[in-house]
Amino acid sequence: MSGDWLLPPLAPGACLGVIAPAGPPREGTLSQVVPMMERLGWRAKLFPGCAGPAVLGHLAASDDQRIADLHAAFADPEVDAVIGLRGGYGCMRLLDRLDMSLLRASSKPLIGYSDLTALHAVLRIGWHAPMPASDWHRGDEGWADALALTTCLQQGLKAGDVLGPTPMPHRLNRCGLEVRGRLTGGNLAVLAALVGTPYMPDLRGSVLFLEDVGEDPYKIDRLLCQLRLAGHLNDLAGVVLGSFSDADAPDEVLADYFQPLGCPVLAAWPAGHATPNLPLPLGASVAMDAKARTLKVVGG
Repeated sequence: MSGDWLLPPLAPGACLGVIAPAGPPREGTLSQVVPMMERLGWRAKLFPGCAGPAVLGHLAASDDQRIADLHAAFADPEVDAVIGLRGGYGCMRLLDRLDMSLLRASSKPLIGYSDLTALHAVLRIGWHAPMPASDWHRGDEGWADALALTTCLQQGLKAGDVLGPTPMPHRLNRCGLEVRGRLTGGNLAVLAALVGTPYMPDLRGSVLFLEDVGEDPYKIDRLLCQLRLAGHLNDLAGVVLGSFSDADAPDEVLADYFQPLGCPVLAAWPAGHATPNLPLPLGASVAMDAKARTLKVVGG
């Protein structure tokens, strides 16, 4: 990688390696993946675990197959970026089997979100972004998110890039001076599940991004309380809140935990399980200005 590129642009026709490190594809979605990728201008390489057989009813394939696919995708010289098929559950089961030397030596980004938060927690940099078998096929809004991801991959990522668009004002916003930190986090439930393991990222000095789906306010409370009691909400540079969808809005709970921290808070960021679900470069260093409601990449 040369110059200021944190993630180099992908040329038209670049190859996306598709892996299934978490759950199996829902019926009828796997057959759509290659045509959708080709429509977006990519070549697709599906690794064997995408086709199963499913294990325990909730894993796309065996642990052996899923970890082999992940390693193979990052090692394959034909593959330019690695994307998860969908979320669900299963990535945590792979953490103690990862070849970190292989993964950290690679410049390929991992693309995905939800359960893939567990993998983003240990990798250098990647895209928190929608996945083909869970998001792209969901009508015009899902396709718009796929197009937004394609634009990000084609443009690459470098210092100075402004992430966006600027979200609408929100009552949870807490303004302050511009802060800088590593953009860390993802799905709240998955991140909280890493507490007490060797794979929990160090959140001190970070800009913490959180989102979730289908979690009632009392469950959001419990998850945030776990992070607080473990000390992981101490010394944050700032907080970015994405969508908390498919449940009652947890705004009061979020305010109860984040307003007393004294750091800036930027809410209603368009990322998470709702639409729009626009790409965020987890692992990149960002400047956050809650008053202007902006995020800007400042380094790797």
